[in-house]
Amino acid sequence: MSDTIRLRIPEQLRRELPADPPPPARTGGRDRYLDLLRALALVRVVLFHNFGWFWLPIVFPSMGVMFALAGSLMTRSLSRPALGVIRGRLRRLLPPMWLFGAVLLTLQIVDGWGPDSEGHPNWWWGKLAFWVLPLSTPPYADELSGFHHLVESTWAAQLVVPLWYLRAYVWFVLLSPLLLRALRRFPLVTLFAPLAVSIGLNLFLTDPEFVYGRVWEAAGDFTTFGSCWILGMAHQEGLLRRIPQYVLPSIAPLIMVAGFWYLQTRPVDPTVRSTIEDWPIAQALWSFGFVAMLLHISPSWERWPARLELWNGLVSLLNARAVSVYLWHEVALVAAVPLIDPLWKIPFFEQHLPWLLSSPWFTLLVGLPLLALLVLVFGWVEDVAAKRRPRLFPYPRRPRGRRRGVA
Repeated sequence: MSDTIRLRIPEQLRRELPADPPPPARTGGRDRYLDLLRALALVRVVLFHNFGWFWLPIVFPSMGVMFALAGSLMTRSLSRPALGVIRGRLRRLLPPMWLFGAVLLTLQIVDGWGPDSEGHPNWWWGKLAFWVLPLSTPPYADELSGFHHLVESTWAAQLVVPLWYLRAYVWFVLLSPLLLRALRRFPLVTLFAPLAVSIGLNLFLTDPEFVYGRVWEAAGDFTTFGSCWILGMAHQEGLLRRIPQYVLPSIAPLIMVAGFWYLQTRPVDPTVRSTIEDWPIAQALWSFGFVAMLLHISPSWERWPARLELWNGLVSLLNARAVSVYLWHEVALVAAVPLIDPLWKIPFFEQHLPWLLSSPWFTLLVGLPLLALLVLVFGWVEDVAAKRRPRLFPYPRRPRGRRRGVA
């Protein structure tokens, strides 16, 4: 006989008792909607660096989206001690960059670059520290021989283009504890302060010697994308859900219109290709409004909708190797050119397919397998940096489900 005393509750009383509360929503897993946005941002970056279409940053402002997602994740982590969180974020970011820098520096030195190239050997050695901690732009060669003209002389300058994002990311990570504290005390002021400072800097500080300094680089990155980062923090804090639902859809498009109007009023030089990314005020306003709409829509998927399940593997792979894809995609696109050039010496291609050899689509077709190879070779460093078991190909395995028809 059981020692447990069971109480018999009359049926009428049972119906009057309050129902058990629903289980709390799971918040420890990944938000697949944010994963999708990060994957789209990476794809857009690769396409823009290959094609240079001016409308791509308008259709999807990847950098603002990436900073907002990073700000959201940083805020989620700051429930732990700030110093440990900062150390963990830098640990995830820096080893892939160190490997990239080691390869790039070696290639530049082989191509003739060194301390005497710039005429300031002491400064050259000192600036190498920015390859260790990118508080400013790491040094690189503006022009080289191009391995005896195998590639363009500006190949190094092309490869370091993505590093500005890492530089800005480091500063945002270091300042996030202060930004979060300010956001909680003065939410509106903190959110819009970077936009206001960006407008002030770009309208009134036009001294060329100051504009192109290292201080301006850091200040420009922070003011252009600071509101996007803080918007991601506000999203994670739940601040966006506390305002009426009609506010963001009403204000965000107006901010985007202001950014687009500013872009249209800029002087146009038909000989120079220009995009919204060349005008910080326009980019700051457009990115902020666009990100605000994306986060307002945010459905917070813990599981993929059925119609998007097909993309689960690719999106998961891109998220697992986001830093590697971002760092190495320019290398793949630059390396694709010398692989295509020998085809011009084949009469069939030169006579019948010149349009194919000169097409940026063909460059992309050759560059994507190269990018996949580079990520396969170097991407495992992201696992080591995150203290995970190294994997060459982190494509998610499809879970084994029950057989159809089996209860």
